[in-house]
Amino acid sequence: MDPSEAKSIIEAVLFAADRPVSADQFVALVELDSNAIEQLIRELQREYDETGRSFQIVEIANGFQICTRNEFADWIRKFYTSEVSSRLSISALEALSIIAYKQPVTRSEIEEIRGVDSDSVIHTLLERNLIKIIGRKQAPGKPMIYGTTMEFLMHFGLRDLSELPSIDEIERMLGTPKEEMRSEIRKVFS
Repeated sequence: MDPSEAKSIIEAVLFAADRPVSADQFVALVELDSNAIEQLIRELQREYDETGRSFQIVEIANGFQICTRNEFADWIRKFYTSEVSSRLSISALEALSIIAYKQPVTRSEIEEIRGVDSDSVIHTLLERNLIKIIGRKQAPGKPMIYGTTMEFLMHFGLRDLSELPSIDEIERMLGTPKEEMRSEIRKVFS
C-alpha cells in the first residue's frame, strides 16, 4: 500500500475510534509493519505540531488516540459542564487510587487504608469499568482481588501504570501537606 494512502487511513481510523488503536490493529488493516505504522503516526504528529492543531496523537493504553491538547482543557471543560454525573466522588477517587497503587488488593485491604466501608465505591468503580475483579486471594474466605482496567488508563491518559505519579510528585503537586495528610498518602504507597 502507498504510504500516503496508509497515513490517511491511519488518520481516519484514529479520528473515528473512541478507544486507542494498537499498532497491531493498524498492521492488520493497512498491511505495513509496526515500524512503518509508527513512522506514519510520528509524521502525522509532526504535521499537527507544525500547523498548530488543537489536537495531537498520544500513546495511551498500548495504543494511539487523537486527543485535544492540554491548553484547550478549560474550553473543553466549559463545553461539558453538563456532564457532572460522570465525575467521581472523593470516596471513589480514594478507593481508586488505593487500587491503582496497591493492586492486586482486596476490599478489606482498601477499607483498612480508608478506614470506612468501601462496598458502594467499589461497586461504582466496577460499574464504570475503571476496576475489575482479577481473581481471588488464597486466604480464608477467598476474598476477591481488584485491579485497574484499560478504561482506567484511558480515563486518566496513562500509557501504563508506571506513569502514575510517585509520592514525591504527589506531595509537590499538593504543596507541603500537613503531617496527617502525608501519613495518609504514605499508607497508600507502603
